[in-house]
Amino acid sequence: INAEYMGTLSECLFFFAFFKIMNIFRLTGDMMHLLSIIIIIWKLVKQRSCAGLSWKSQVLYLVVFLTRYADMFTNFHSLYNTTMKVIFILGAVFILFYMRRLKVSYDEQLDNFRLPFLLVPCIIGTLAVSWRSISGGHADAFDVMWVFSELLEAVAIVPQLFLLQKKGGCEILTSHYIATLGLYRLFYIINWVYRYYTEGRVEVFTWVCGSVQTILYADFLYIYFVNFMRVLKGHRWRHV
Repeated sequence: INAEYMGTLSECLFFFAFFKIMNIFRLTGDMMHLLSIIIIIWKLVKQRSCAGLSWKSQVLYLVVFLTRYADMFTNFHSLYNTTMKVIFILGAVFILFYMRRLKVSYDEQLDNFRLPFLLVPCIIGTLAVSWRSISGGHADAFDVMWVFSELLEAVAIVPQLFLLQKKGGCEILTSHYIATLGLYRLFYIINWVYRYYTEGRVEVFTWVCGSVQTILYADFLYIYFVNFMRVLKGHRWRHV
């Protein structure tokens, strides 16, 4: 057996094992999530403007990543998993750093959603969900932070949607950014359904948080795809 054949066989086995672990729905969801970060960074660097973007939502997403991936160096799953975690954290840090540099274009007066309205319920929800393990003295800090991150991610987009509502719409790159975030959660829901039927996996808490997050995107996604279909018919893009 020649080396070229063995190399091709090894590649096939690698991709088979990869997709066995990462079904196509979860992989697509991850790629949508990654694409959303790339889009927002592209907007900041190319347009040199953060108009229409919520600083508060970006802060919440950084908190989500830091609390969810706090066990990154103590609980190794795979190279892919760790790489994506690092990318999401560094991406969030870069976005906030660059928004600070472009603060002249920041819509501070419109980005005025009060974060305690989101943080306090998330903290209370975390305590309620984790209370049995906390009161029993055997709570794992990483598990508690993961619960908090799930709750916070479900509502982290609210300041961004609130800003857009007050602004009266958003330009094309911002709309692509929000749409890819919505598609990320939508594909994760499909992933959960797939895993339920193929593995019998049940994660009610994650399902509820993900469903709430997807519902928040529903109206925006509907308008976005109506707009997208108009473009396919030759019309110009309208601000969503």
